[in-house]
Amino acid sequence: MYRVASASEYLVITGYKIDDIKIAKKAWVLPGQSYSIFDISPVNYTFEVQAMSAEKLPFILPAVFTIGPRSDDMDSHHKYAKLISPHDKLSHHVNELVKGIIEGETRVLAASMTMEEIFKGTKEFKQEVFEKVQLELNQFGLWIYNANVKQLVDVPGHEYF
Repeated sequence: MYRVASASEYLVITGYKIDDIKIAKKAWVLPGQSYSIFDISPVNYTFEVQAMSAEKLPFILPAVFTIGPRSDDMDSHHKYAKLISPHDKLSHHVNELVKGIIEGETRVLAASMTMEEIFKGTKEFKQEVFEKVQLELNQFGLWIYNANVKQLVDVPGHEYF
């Protein structure tokens, strides 16, 4: 049977006469083959990352990341189709994966900087967080379309800002 994906979707076909996976916008799905559809529209993830500076001063970094499969790279589509698309992109699994990457990279970077460096170089700090997070997301075929980090906030009980 002939299958066609919507504008923001792709077909993933496996089975008879396909070695690994075949990704297409439209294709004949033959007997002995199965197909699924994955959506490439990005999703917003909102986090409050708790991190600690080199002087052991805790702070909260509120952030909103818009993340989705890279729309112009078939290699990224293959990674995404194999690793992420079996799960709903709004699922707990995908949310925890993205949150873990963002929190981990932010904490590692924050721990190497003093609070003064983080606060004075907020723009550079944010840029470095985005770059490190993007490196990790590349493994899953994901791309940061937009990232906004709000003002750094004190952890309750600590009054630095």
